[in-house]
Amino acid sequence: MPEWFLAADGGALLWIQETLRCALLDPLLTAYTHLGDMGLLWVVLSLAMLCFRPTRRAGCLSLCAMFLGLLCTNVLLKHLVGRARPWLTVEGLVPLIAENDPNSFPSGHSCAAFAAAGVWLRALPRRWMGAAGVIMAAVMALSRLYVGVHFPSDVLAGTCVGLLCSQAVWLAWTRLEGDRKEKRSAGR
Repeated sequence: MPEWFLAADGGALLWIQETLRCALLDPLLTAYTHLGDMGLLWVVLSLAMLCFRPTRRAGCLSLCAMFLGLLCTNVLLKHLVGRARPWLTVEGLVPLIAENDPNSFPSGHSCAAFAAAGVWLRALPRRWMGAAGVIMAAVMALSRLYVGVHFPSDVLAGTCVGLLCSQAVWLAWTRLEGDRKEKRSAGR
């Protein structure tokens, strides 16, 4: 990556650290970012959706999208890119949490959040439910910057991968659903 880009990426984190961090937000965003560990928040919400008929499709498809996102980010891209965590390369940056995975790019938390939210936006019965999911996902992505464990480009890439996974799962579902309806109507 160009040096100016890396400097801007790190500079944004230092700006967040010096300007936005405060005693009120630190524990709130630290706790919230931990809810995204292993996609926990999104998995629990998706599993809960499976219990109710109107939200069952959204729950099932979001679990599929998150699994696809996990394969793309944590299994493939993080190891291929091998970008170090920001506190290892940005002088003066102090992370608020410990992160065991040494690879930073892309953000798995952001991917899981937007993989689920992207599906929810399309599949939940009420528009406000999907919008709430997108807001929750955005706060998760921003929390990763706030606690200092991802560069902005990591979060942006994770968000894009998550949205692409939600789109892929949604397209596959609509195609399967269309094929099923076509077979049913042909069988009449």
